[in-house]
Amino acid sequence: MRTALVASLALTVAVQTAAAQSTVARLEVIPIQSTTLDTGQFLRGDKDGKPVQIAGELRLPTQGTDKLPAVILIHGSGGLSGAADRWAGELLGLGVAVFLVDSFSGRGIVNTINDQSQLSTLAMMADAYRALAVLSEHPRIDRNRIAVMGFSKGAVAAVYSAVERFHNMYGPGVSFAAHIGLYTPCNVAYRDDDKVARKPIRLFHGIADDYVAIGPCRSYVERLKKAGADVALAEYPNALHAYDNSALAKPIKLPQGQTTRNCALREAERGDIVNARTGKHFDLHDPCVELGPQVGYNAAAHQATVKAVKQFLTTTFALGK
Repeated sequence: MRTALVASLALTVAVQTAAAQSTVARLEVIPIQSTTLDTGQFLRGDKDGKPVQIAGELRLPTQGTDKLPAVILIHGSGGLSGAADRWAGELLGLGVAVFLVDSFSGRGIVNTINDQSQLSTLAMMADAYRALAVLSEHPRIDRNRIAVMGFSKGAVAAVYSAVERFHNMYGPGVSFAAHIGLYTPCNVAYRDDDKVARKPIRLFHGIADDYVAIGPCRSYVERLKKAGADVALAEYPNALHAYDNSALAKPIKLPQGQTTRNCALREAERGDIVNARTGKHFDLHDPCVELGPQVGYNAAAHQATVKAVKQFLTTTFALGK
């Protein structure tokens, strides 16, 4: 199983940009022992989900024995893609190690675009914490300078892993140094989700996104600011979902793609997620769930996000000092 998993991951991330190739000094495929939890299990603190072995590819920008800062990348509903590879190249160029986590292959999932029930979004947060635990023990990684960056479904893991309640339930004995989310679904109000670690949180979102609405992120960021968090939301006009994926030169409509853009949700008793407007249990058959969102590249938004993320990490990791 491990051999097949490693091979699958290697094929998934094999295509590299010239920039990435020029800055990768070493590649390591690392197994990660995680657990598959449904949403209710995760929110109740249940650790008895189905054990699973996933994997991540660690890319190191230099040879040597010095300790490097690192960013864990958590993919979205489409799985690992060339967009994540290009982000890896940008970050490696800063002298930062990159750990690309594959939450799907080890679970036999190709993508969850048309069926989000295949894997709870919160299960990917458990994966992120496990990846942090593994990476913090690596001899080349500075355990105090590990950030997490996620995209769409994976951005929930990246952003909400800052919540103290979730870290207390599933986190290892080390915390993320920073949290970065691109086009993050912010439309679920979790209990105590404004009580977060005193680490910076940055969100980036397209205003024209009809897959994951920006409005709930505006509201969440305001709640976090009132609670004293170091948080900011960058907004980009005319940018759709997946605006950083240059493979999507022309916008693409996903006819069967599920979107909760018009769903306002909240955590109720015993980890149940309910429709905040109706008070009824939420699942993907709820009338608020729609189909047919778009994805598409926006060069201006992409370039601005790359610049902002690199500046943010340069400051956060004290690079060049």
